[in-house]
Amino acid sequence: MSATTLRQLNGFDDTPAKLADSTLILVDYQNTYTQGVMELEGWQTALDAAALLLARAREAGATVIHVVNDGGEGTPYDIRAEIGRIHPSVAPVGEEPTVIKTTPNAFHETGLGELVDDAGNNDLVIAGFMTHMCVQYTAAGAFLRGNRPTVVADASATRPLTAAGKGVTTEQLHNGALATIEDLYGVVVPTADELG
Repeated sequence: MSATTLRQLNGFDDTPAKLADSTLILVDYQNTYTQGVMELEGWQTALDAAALLLARAREAGATVIHVVNDGGEGTPYDIRAEIGRIHPSVAPVGEEPTVIKTTPNAFHETGLGELVDDAGNNDLVIAGFMTHMCVQYTAAGAFLRGNRPTVVADASATRPLTAAGKGVTTEQLHNGALATIEDLYGVVVPTADELG
């Protein structure tokens, strides 16, 4: 028996977004997460899923916005260095903009909200690194500003952590973040196949 969600209690629409009627936001697909101290478990599988999602969005004519986190020079998030650049498999093309952020919520003190508004789509499709951090907080940020986010689970990834002295596996953290999103902030779909 599945639990009643806050979305259900509030009567929110749980229909997944359709790519052609959405803006795709790709969050932090930086080399940061493919090597070194911040390497994520399952990053390659998630990145492959993200590349497929991106190709489908472009084919559908969706607006695509890329987001990167800038942690400053010499950090694993240094966007001036190769480590902080967007992975080539999901890199921007043409006029696709890149938003630079410094907090987990990509809407906070950036131009992302304006770009989303200019695109004219209330529905957003979100995926990226890391599920429990920037994906979750960007989905929450979208919800709080009145957008309707759909998060693609298999195109997102995270890493194991410790909480209160106990280990939290990657799967637990990933699924916990997705459950938080699905409880209130947005719709979660397993794969891009679920998007119309």
